[in-house]
Amino acid sequence: MQLEIRPDPAEVGRARRWARSRLAGSGIGADEPLAETLILLVSELVTNAVVHTGCPAVLRLSLPGGAEAATVRLEVADSSARPPCPRHAEGDETNGRGLELVDGLADRWGWNPEGAGKRIWCEVDRCAPEALGQTAYPAYEDFAYEAV
Repeated sequence: MQLEIRPDPAEVGRARRWARSRLAGSGIGADEPLAETLILLVSELVTNAVVHTGCPAVLRLSLPGGAEAATVRLEVADSSARPPCPRHAEGDETNGRGLELVDGLADRWGWNPEGAGKRIWCEVDRCAPEALGQTAYPAYEDFAYEAV
C-alpha cells in the first residue's frame, strides 16, 4: 500500500489518517499502543520528507497478513539525494528530535539510496503478547507522545 505525498506540511495529517485506516483494516486497533507508535513513526518520517526535502514523496506501509508475530514496515521515498541527518535537540528546541524518536520507537530503521533519491524505512515487530509473557504490546516508558 502506498500514498503519494506532496511537499506540503498539511500532507502529514493526511498521511496519518491514511495510515490509521490501513492499520484498522489489518486488524490493528486504533487504541492499541502498536497503532499509536506506528502513527507517530509515519508522522516523523513524512514530516522529515516534507520539511527537509521540499520534494514529493511516497509513503509505503507493509502490514503482516494475519500473522500474530510479524513485522510492520514503513518507508518514505523521496527524490532528494541528501541523506537523513540525525540531530540531538537541546532543552526547549522545537526541532531535531524526529530521528531520535524513530530510533527509540522502531525496532530497526535505516535508509538506502533509491534512484536519484533515497528511501528511509523503519520496522516494528508485532509480537504476540503471550510470546512476551505480557498481556499487551510492550509500552515505551521513556517516551511521551501524542499521535493526532
